[in-house]
Amino acid sequence: MITVERSITVDRPAGEVLRYLADFGNTVTWDPGTESCTRLDDGPVREGSRWLNVSVFRGRRTRLDYRLDRYEADRLVFVGENRTVTATDDIGVRARGGRTVVLYRAQLRFKGLARVAGPFLRPAFERLADEVAERLPRVLAAG
Repeated sequence: MITVERSITVDRPAGEVLRYLADFGNTVTWDPGTESCTRLDDGPVREGSRWLNVSVFRGRRTRLDYRLDRYEADRLVFVGENRTVTATDDIGVRARGGRTVVLYRAQLRFKGLARVAGPFLRPAFERLADEVAERLPRVLAAG
């Protein structure tokens, strides 16, 4: 399993940040690996909402079916799956001194033969997490 974590400070109110991040379709703007992210159900975003996320990682296109597992006042948990990996994005949002701190943790649990490659992929996932930490504040500042 690979876990990457980042603490990201943004200049937006915590409630706005949480609502923005709750719509996983917005990953297209803040996750540099995401190519598309399409909502698979209707209505307001809530626990159980689903998206099809298509990402490019190390030159390969990957499709994951994501669902919002937890939607709390200060925390979101998304779980994405395909035949080779289960990805969990755990996002905490805290107000601090007129700003918001986003605590972002991504965990990747590889399945089958992909488990062998997992440890070798850590540096690439760390770089991707760095890019998210750089991009998210700019996206939210423009919003």
